[in-house]
Amino acid sequence: MLKQNLNFRLSQKLSPQQIQLMKLIQLPTQAFEQKLAQEIDENPALEDGKEEIKSEDNFEDNQEKDSENEINIDDYITDDDTPYYKTQVNNYSKDDEDKNIPYAGGKSFHQHLKDQLNTFRLDEKERAIAEFLVGSIDDSGYIRREIIDIVDDLAFTANVMADESEVEAVLKKVQKLEPSGVGARSLEECLLIQLYQKKEKPARINAIKILENAFDHFAKKHYKKLIQKFNFTEDELKDAIAEIIKLNPKPGGSIVGNNKIVEQIVPDFSIKIVEDKLDLILNSRNVPSLHISPDYKDMLLGYAKAKEKSKSQKDAVFFIKQKLDAAKWFIDAVRQRQQTLMLTMTSIMQHQEAYFLTGDETKLKPMILKDIADKINMDVSTISRVASSKYVSTPYGTKLIKYFFSESMKNDQGEDVSTKEIKKILQKIIGEESKKKPLTDEKLATHLKSEGYLIARRTVAKYREQLNIPVARLRKEM
Repeated sequence: MLKQNLNFRLSQKLSPQQIQLMKLIQLPTQAFEQKLAQEIDENPALEDGKEEIKSEDNFEDNQEKDSENEINIDDYITDDDTPYYKTQVNNYSKDDEDKNIPYAGGKSFHQHLKDQLNTFRLDEKERAIAEFLVGSIDDSGYIRREIIDIVDDLAFTANVMADESEVEAVLKKVQKLEPSGVGARSLEECLLIQLYQKKEKPARINAIKILENAFDHFAKKHYKKLIQKFNFTEDELKDAIAEIIKLNPKPGGSIVGNNKIVEQIVPDFSIKIVEDKLDLILNSRNVPSLHISPDYKDMLLGYAKAKEKSKSQKDAVFFIKQKLDAAKWFIDAVRQRQQTLMLTMTSIMQHQEAYFLTGDETKLKPMILKDIADKINMDVSTISRVASSKYVSTPYGTKLIKYFFSESMKNDQGEDVSTKEIKKILQKIIGEESKKKPLTDEKLATHLKSEGYLIARRTVAKYREQLNIPVARLRKEM
């Protein structure tokens, strides 16, 4: 049975303007410029650059209204369309705009290897196998497949019938290509290929012995076992290890890395020290000069002066009204974006003033998103959008704003200290340790406790891994 019910419900929804603002806040400088160019292309009522103020003829204020939905032209033809931020003193001139650096293209890693195959005398079958092997090399320079699998793929995909010995023979030739060590199937083989291609000398002969017969001891840095096994002196072992350390464990990286396009970081803010005080500047590329198109104002003036208004004219003016509304909303969103960025970064700068004045990372204070949100009366999500995608140029380098946020821990005096401060001290302790006998995580925790930081061994291990520092055994040196 059908029934009708009346329900009251209170809900909150973001307006299109609020959604647009949140999206703009999240964009870094380069993406913001692209969005700006896209908006100008799509909305003819929106223009960039300085507006030329034209003198306009006065017209009668009292106009007849044909209907209740008549458009109020006065709302769209005022001269007060220039946003206030165009007069800010922190604006740069166009001459200060950063220029993009072009990147030259080059041959791909695999094409570089294939070109070298022309220096070998290969028959048709060997060339097909060699090209297949080159295609199987990854960006690090390794072939991470079994020979039997390559034999099967050659038969099914390239229609080349070969046995394992034939593929092995061609692989030996591929392993002679530059960079040295390419085409290896393991780290051990990669290092040995490089050593075999060098001139013989005692240290290199000893290095080959270590890699061929005791690679596991070398990888685990069991130096005493190596000395006992090969009857080396300590100096001989040092020289052999020094030869191995010189080798390239990723031979493909030197070429692949050079052909990758490096993303250019454009700082959104700049912090400078002027007379022992911090000066914050917003990048001029985040402060565009936008205004309403004067041509659209002229169209509305013409409509306002017309005595008789046809339906087509009303439709045209309705279209103009939509474009003008969108342009005004966008200009207002850009203005609010600038306000939000400046307000957020100013609060962060004031909170971390000691760091920005000295550059000492141990002076970074604990700071979470909620701390800044409470200071400037904004939502945590807004602060997150600013922090996660914006960069700031400081006297100590360009850093992601998110870098300045960290959790807090209590020291032995009950004071809150930043986890970044603890990591910096941990890094310093490890840097000053004896490499012949590196400190274990337990001893590192004891050292930190003596410094006044009460941290468990598991926490030390977590911080050490975040700093990309290996365990004590792998930090050991001769």
